[in-house]
Amino acid sequence: SPKVAVLCSLDTARVREFTVETSDGRRALAPIPAVATRPFGPCASTHRLDFSAVRGEGQYRLVAAGVRSPLVRISRTAYAGLGDSLLWYMRQQRSGYNPFFRDSVHKKDALLVDHPTREGEFIPVSGGWADAADYLQYVTTSANATYVMMMAYREAPDVWGDAHLADGLPGPNGVPDVLDEARHGLEWLLRMFPEDSLMLNQLGDDRDHAFLDLPTTDSSDYGWGKGGPRPVYPCTGKPQGLFANKNRSTGFASTAGKYTSAFAIGAQLFVDRDSAFARRLRERALVAYEIGRARPGVCQTAPGRSPYFYEEDNWADDMELGATQLFQLTKSVRYLTEAAEYARLEPVTPWMGADTANHYQWYPWHNNGHYELWRGGGAAERATAAGYYREGLERIARRADNGFRIGIPFIWCSANLMVSLATQARLYREMSGDTRFVDMEMAALDWIFGANPWGMSMVIGIPKDGVFPRDPHSVVAKNLGVVLTGGLIDGPVYRSIFQNLRGIHLFQPDEFAAFNVGHVVYHDDMGDYSTNEPIMDGTANLTYLVGALARDGARAAP
Repeated sequence: SPKVAVLCSLDTARVREFTVETSDGRRALAPIPAVATRPFGPCASTHRLDFSAVRGEGQYRLVAAGVRSPLVRISRTAYAGLGDSLLWYMRQQRSGYNPFFRDSVHKKDALLVDHPTREGEFIPVSGGWADAADYLQYVTTSANATYVMMMAYREAPDVWGDAHLADGLPGPNGVPDVLDEARHGLEWLLRMFPEDSLMLNQLGDDRDHAFLDLPTTDSSDYGWGKGGPRPVYPCTGKPQGLFANKNRSTGFASTAGKYTSAFAIGAQLFVDRDSAFARRLRERALVAYEIGRARPGVCQTAPGRSPYFYEEDNWADDMELGATQLFQLTKSVRYLTEAAEYARLEPVTPWMGADTANHYQWYPWHNNGHYELWRGGGAAERATAAGYYREGLERIARRADNGFRIGIPFIWCSANLMVSLATQARLYREMSGDTRFVDMEMAALDWIFGANPWGMSMVIGIPKDGVFPRDPHSVVAKNLGVVLTGGLIDGPVYRSIFQNLRGIHLFQPDEFAAFNVGHVVYHDDMGDYSTNEPIMDGTANLTYLVGALARDGARAAP
């Protein structure tokens, strides 16, 4: 694989060369030229140090301008088991029965709100995952998380372990843990779509944020007493919000498409493991898709007292992905034709090449539908789908002229964008054989695991002996002193975003103050929910990528 380190200097240093040493100090390569590149953020000068010529397995250090890097491990098994480490965080986020606490949480979910005739009716929807460090739950993110974990398994089935039961407790059960976790999501999604005329979208709202409690002692009060039931919101096709703030919902298709894709790929993967479950998933996928066809538009998440919500403005990508999965499930050409029509409505995910975007405005962060259209289509569809991916990557590449090869906008949840950039580049490379974006692909992956101005892995606990967030925005981590292994954090944001969000204040002196002087900031601090909060959907989003990397290593083994 390409191997590039980035030397970030807080002054305008000029570095001409670097060397590579083995772990015992022997020189592994003759001096190599350091390539001067454009500054980025606090880095007044940057240099890219390409040591791809090192192919032997082992541990190495880079030395440049008197600076010695941490040890770098080169190994075919470097990513082996990493996907299973991400699942640790997913299990910790479970609602319903939670194996981390060995207890059930949020047992009273939920009472229906914002419904013209059934207001206050109890709907049994316990389960799923908390979205982040709070305990809100959204179909928007949960259906996508469920889908990508199943995609990760389908694309690399042999790299996943079986060390946990279906309920998340230790012990093998003959099912890869990634499928156990995906099934946990599917079962919740089925509860959230209990009737053809009742498509639910959200459990809880930001009134959750009034108390920093553990999930087992959540004392949020939604009007029915502390620790009482939580509200569940249906899709309505119109703006929602029980108080002064409203979203901009216009239809059902963004949610219906996500239900469709998760159910349809689940029906394919579980047909030989649980045929009755697969039949139920197939039936709900077909119904959800027709609802999306009939009700185009977005079903955004609903704000409570806060003005913040997931401002998803696109829906054609969700319907495209759903249609491709129905084609693969049913073999009906109708769905392939409709998938191509949806693809033409949004060939490029709009944040790609943009300076900024609203919170979750273009979600999911990359469109897996184009890859699935390529998998299932003929020559014309395959060429078109690859072209769509290429155009998005070209837009990002035009902005990636700095030493880190980074061209994303640093909006809230930038780490998610970085994972999706690497994923789309990886998928495009597999689809086309075109390697022109591999430098940007690997730079995005490297950024996630520490090649950034803060030297910080954006995945908690990984690598185990590395530099990763020690003070994330999480009451579980703070109160119990646990490392939330596998949790992808939000990642750096524009300084302007950090300064203008409500309720952010650092609890400790900023240990990265010298590196937070540019236009992008990051704080390893419990008080910064904009950069240091672990996110469930981002963690799931990473499973495909690390699974593919582990598969690469296994295939390369002698």
